[in-house]
Amino acid sequence: MNQYIAFLRGINISGKNKISMAELKAEFEKMGFAAVSTYLNSGNIVFSSETDNAKVVIERMFSDQFGLEVPAYVIKMDELKDILLHSPKWWDSGDKEKYDNLIFILSGDNPEKICDLVGAPSQGLEMIEIYKNVIFWTFDRKAYQKCNWWKKTAGAGIAEKLTIRTANTIKKVVK
Repeated sequence: MNQYIAFLRGINISGKNKISMAELKAEFEKMGFAAVSTYLNSGNIVFSSETDNAKVVIERMFSDQFGLEVPAYVIKMDELKDILLHSPKWWDSGDKEKYDNLIFILSGDNPEKICDLVGAPSQGLEMIEIYKNVIFWTFDRKAYQKCNWWKKTAGAGIAEKLTIRTANTIKKVVK
């Protein structure tokens, strides 16, 4: 059995698409996933499975059980650990003035396409680096409103293509 992490987009955000983690965990177990655990209330689920199509199964469950279209980014735990081993030196450096994120692409676009859509990071305020199919992104906490990526990754036409997690969240789900 492989261990996976599912990062769900758009649940329990600003009172929308409310689902309790206990209910979500129970649904994952009903689908036959094992060793299911959740982290935070925003859709971070660790589970084990023999299936290679967990993304499809999870997204179908949301539609069937909750009547919601919830995109899921599913990655093997070993792949995520490899990604973290290749993080840029500036990412998750411990600098409290910086905010570190990992961007997962839901849309099937590649990271280069997302970078083209968003544009260059704001000079001196944010940094990006692609590794495999993710984008490491760090920005200055105090100047976030001036950051190109901060504005555009939340904007229409791009936001729905992504799910973003902080370095702290990533480190907690990767045990």
